[in-house]
Amino acid sequence: MKTEKEKFLAGEPYNILDPELAADETRARRLCKQLNELDDQAVAEKDEIIRKLFGSVGKRPYIQPSFRCDFGYNIHVGDNFLCNYDNVILDIAPVTIGDNVMLAPHVQIYAAYHPDDPAERRKWIGLGKPVTIGNDVWIGGGSVVVPGVTLGNNVIVGANSTVTKSFGDNVVIAGAPARVIRENPPKK
Repeated sequence: MKTEKEKFLAGEPYNILDPELAADETRARRLCKQLNELDDQAVAEKDEIIRKLFGSVGKRPYIQPSFRCDFGYNIHVGDNFLCNYDNVILDIAPVTIGDNVMLAPHVQIYAAYHPDDPAERRKWIGLGKPVTIGNDVWIGGGSVVVPGVTLGNNVIVGANSTVTKSFGDNVVIAGAPARVIRENPPKK
C-alpha cells in the first residue's frame, strides 16, 4: 500500500493533511520565510536558499519577497529566473520553468486542484497537474496560470490574465480566460 507521499509524488489523489507531507510543507514555509527576510545585498545567501528550496535551479535566480510555495522541490527553473514581488507557486505537481523567464508582481502558478465531487473534497483530497513554461516568457502582474497549462517559448501574458489552456510559441495572450491577441515573432 502506498503512503500519501508516494501517491502525491506519483500524481495520484492524496490526503493533503498527511503528516509527512505537512512536514515537507513546513520545511518549504521556513525556507520561504528565510528567503523573504533577506535583502538584495545578500546575493549568496538568497542563492543558497533558493537551491535548497527548489528541485533544480539554473544560473542567476532572482526572487523578491514575498515568495510562497507548497513544497519547493517540485519547482524547476532555468537560467536567469526573475520572480518579482508577492508571487505564489503551488507545486503539488511539477512546475517547470525555462530560461529567461520573468514573473511580474502577484503572479500565481497553480499545479494544485481538488476533486469535483464534494464527498471527495470533504476527505481533504488533493490533486495536481504539471505546469510547464518555456524559455523567454514574461507573465504580467496579477496573472494566474492554472493546473495542466503549458506555455511555449517567447510568450507574453498580459497583466491580470487567467491562463486556463496551453499556448504555443511566439504569442501575446491576455484576458480571462486568456486568448491570443497577437503574434510575437522574435526579432533577429
